[in-house]
Amino acid sequence: MQRTQRPLLARLAGANPTSVFLLTLVVVLVAFFTPGVIGGLLTLALAAALIALLATTWAVQAPQTRLLRLVMLTLLVTVGLAKLL
Repeated sequence: MQRTQRPLLARLAGANPTSVFLLTLVVVLVAFFTPGVIGGLLTLALAAALIALLATTWAVQAPQTRLLRLVMLTLLVTVGLAKLL
């Protein structure tokens, strides 16, 4: 199997954690500081990506971690919807 044919999660697991953190930080900051609909849509797009990641890793997370991630995801969706209004 070639490197480009690996599943997305395997490719994400091999990514540099610092680069992933910095890229996510940039996306969050742009989403939060962009006014109006565009900022709201970026925030909701980030929330959708986190929902997909949460659904994938749900089985291996401790109950406390699940609760914390759900609370943070709820706050992110709330901010995204507030920016849309």
